[in-house]
Amino acid sequence: MPVNPIRDARRAAKTMIGQAVAALCAEAGIAPDALPPYKVDEPADRKNGDFAANAAMVWARTLKKSPRAIAEAIVAGMSQKSTAFDRVEVAGPGFINFYLADGWYTEAVKTVLRRGEGFGRSDFGQGKRVNVEFVSANPTGPMHMGNARGGAIGDCLAAAMDWAGYDVTREFYINDAGNQIEKFGLSLEARYLQHWQKDYPFPEDGYQGLDIVDHAEDYIAQYGDRLLDLPSKERQAALVDYALPKNIAALREDLGRYRIEYDVWFKESSLYESGAVEDTIKLLIERGLTYEKDGALWVKASEFGSDKDEVLVRQNGIPTYFAADIAYHINKFARGFDLCINVWGADHHGHVARMKGAMDAVGLKGDKLTVIIMQLVRLMREGQVVKMSKRTGRSVTLSDLMEDVSIDAARFFFNMREPGSPLDFDLDLANLQDSQNPVFYVQYAHARIVSILKNMSAEGISPRPFEEVDFGLLIEPQERQLIWRLSMLPEVIIAAAQYHDPAKLTHYIVAAATDFHRFYDTCRCRVEDKDLMQARLNLCLAAQVVLKNTLSMLKIDAPDRM
Repeated sequence: MPVNPIRDARRAAKTMIGQAVAALCAEAGIAPDALPPYKVDEPADRKNGDFAANAAMVWARTLKKSPRAIAEAIVAGMSQKSTAFDRVEVAGPGFINFYLADGWYTEAVKTVLRRGEGFGRSDFGQGKRVNVEFVSANPTGPMHMGNARGGAIGDCLAAAMDWAGYDVTREFYINDAGNQIEKFGLSLEARYLQHWQKDYPFPEDGYQGLDIVDHAEDYIAQYGDRLLDLPSKERQAALVDYALPKNIAALREDLGRYRIEYDVWFKESSLYESGAVEDTIKLLIERGLTYEKDGALWVKASEFGSDKDEVLVRQNGIPTYFAADIAYHINKFARGFDLCINVWGADHHGHVARMKGAMDAVGLKGDKLTVIIMQLVRLMREGQVVKMSKRTGRSVTLSDLMEDVSIDAARFFFNMREPGSPLDFDLDLANLQDSQNPVFYVQYAHARIVSILKNMSAEGISPRPFEEVDFGLLIEPQERQLIWRLSMLPEVIIAAAQYHDPAKLTHYIVAAATDFHRFYDTCRCRVEDKDLMQARLNLCLAAQVVLKNTLSMLKIDAPDRM
């Protein structure tokens, strides 16, 4: 059963070229598999064909002929009997252009309708196990805009990879150990003691957020001064034990509201409790990758990708975050993942090479670790950068954002640009209820289809089963363009998974909505020709399938009305 009409057509074009070039290879005295690889792509302007192959240009040197002559010889030697193509032509310096046959469009619509909720899924990933770790926000404070963008990117990438045939695990790494927790405790203690002693000094590098003040005051409201007479370390531990679970619970709650469900919540502290960090340090020592300097243990990171060596164990005997990170990634691969993908903020750019190198250094394959570096987000309102929440007067958090705009808009807007590009999030645009807002525009297309079908049903007209419909009647340019666009969904999903760019999904669905609106504005469904009417109604159903499936990957509602 066909599942990917575009890929099937592309393969058919390559088969036709391969069969036709055999005679040229024999004439040149070379084996066909000695020819360099070529591409069959979709031209920007489909007036120049539905597919264009650059084979003749790529093979000119090997076959010692002009590209035009090679292309003409290939086309002349082709069997024109193909269910996919109506004709093949040579254009320009030697492009081979393929034009889809009427039968392809018919089968493409049927494929969409036959597959239904499964249209877009493929076996491209062949069931390979993939771990996608994203957000992993520091639990010492609320989630910021970088976390919000990372959540949308990571979750939608995981969905695309699932649809592309990978076995995907979503993971959150809880940084509940190490230096940041020590700093968290010091900050909480200072705010706690400042309740009674206003001039008590605050740590220079402490966490300045008002959430730290809130935690300290909440603790006092509940337990009073019971910590005042305790030693400092005990006081800090008690405050961390009080505040950290609350922060982690808030992370879970906010991410749940944001429609993100993780398969694994992995605690950094478990790496210390299990001895994994200690084992990692021993492994690096055994491999001769460490040395002592200034009372600390250093790892020779410059030997595996870093621009400098890194401290592995501090002078006080406490391992650094780098030691824990290496142990964590060893743990990931030990769980049997074929590929690990991390979505990190721009401030982690320098950490990528040394982490991939560290995997090679401990005997794993660094190329099985992929790091997506996500650029910064600026919130904009009325053309100005927004840094403070109107509601709280504090830095804007994910929770604040979800109060200000719909979750649909947030998830869509954060995926409108590839992760490596900075993003300006326009709050005014996100709240517009018209076609200028891209998520509204897409959702309106789905609601419009539901309305069309409902209105026709009120008149006693319902779509026939697609097996009984003559889709060969759909010959208008807008109809053909829509069918083409709908057929692209499996390829778009594969590309999003392969290139780790879920923005391809938002770009695609906007284009699909545009093609549907153009089709419906030009080709009315309510026509006297009942067969044509049925073909168009079923094309509306196919468009609804594609819009709904794509929105489901983005975890955005597909409304029945707007």
